[in-house]
Amino acid sequence: MAEPRVYLDYNASAPLLPAARAAMLAALDTTGNASSVHGEGRAARRLVEEARADVAALVGGRPEHVVFTSGATEAATTLLTPNWRMGRSPLRMSRLYVSAADHPCVLSGGRFPAEQVSRIGVDGSGILDLAALETALAAHDKSDGLPLVAVHAANNETGVIQPIDRIAEVVKAAGGVLVVDAVQAAGRIPLDITGSCGDFLVLSAHKIGGPKGAGAFVGKSDLMMPVPLVAGGGQEKGFRAGTENLSGIAGFGAAARHAASALAGIESVRAKRDRIEAAILNVVPDAQIFGVAVERLANTVFFAVSGIKAETAQIAFDLAGIAVSAGSACSSGKVGPSHVLKAMGVSQPEGGLRVSIGEATNEAEIERFAAVLAKLAARRDGETRAA
Repeated sequence: MAEPRVYLDYNASAPLLPAARAAMLAALDTTGNASSVHGEGRAARRLVEEARADVAALVGGRPEHVVFTSGATEAATTLLTPNWRMGRSPLRMSRLYVSAADHPCVLSGGRFPAEQVSRIGVDGSGILDLAALETALAAHDKSDGLPLVAVHAANNETGVIQPIDRIAEVVKAAGGVLVVDAVQAAGRIPLDITGSCGDFLVLSAHKIGGPKGAGAFVGKSDLMMPVPLVAGGGQEKGFRAGTENLSGIAGFGAAARHAASALAGIESVRAKRDRIEAAILNVVPDAQIFGVAVERLANTVFFAVSGIKAETAQIAFDLAGIAVSAGSACSSGKVGPSHVLKAMGVSQPEGGLRVSIGEATNEAEIERFAAVLAKLAARRDGETRAA
């Protein structure tokens, strides 16, 4: 009998939680449209608002400042725009500043023209160059509009956590607006939007055990808001038109509620991550683990082994029944080095492997991972001796 598959790719998409599945099924049995005023509509609206409160609580926000979207990419594209409003008055953002190691949905610049997007470098560990950001913002010409800065709270490949509080101080001192991609950070590190963690946060349901196709952005307030990306009806207070994805939103809320409570057990996840890293270095002493000098997510390991191409290793793991990734799920199908490693100044043409875990990951799965890696290393060493 074949062994069950081992899933070690939580950063691409976490397994659907039983509570999220149950919430989605209950929502699917709710007939009404959440914009309708009759009893069925009110029942649907109640599910949306309960989920809104749960998502807000995950990041210390207020429910009325949560706007649901079809996912994090839509949320980011909505926020990354030159055209905003302050109350009823237009407000312009004239340039977007992004981290060179950020996720492709941020690097693409959203609704900004390419010539209005500036990339800020990172150091060898992947931490944003604060001096470079400060210099860029000091040179920003506010006569044409404010600076908009977008950075990730935690890198999806390396797990490196950015000093968001310090970044927020730099942006605030320059009179700018800060959008934080919190997709990988939510549920893995504490977030409090009322503090120094940006003006807006971008969230995704399926990274925390909710369904795919649901996301949100959360603001400190709703006084300053982007011009909608999706216009039409008055859903989401006019900030995102379209009939609400009731089952997706309900599943998102359940996942957010679980993620908030699971933060208390994050150290057990970190212990498993550390055992994975120890196993890597035990079987491949020359392996390079990225970001070890700085604070990282407790669930993420990004490493490279000289002489083993990441794509080749990923296929070998998959054939052995283990799911890992060769970088971001949004770019792992593309042949080439990681843009994150390139931004960090790391020359690694063979790429890196990402192992990302969750609270359900167990010792037997870690042992199977180590055994497959040992076989890959032995094959590499044999080929080297034969050559």
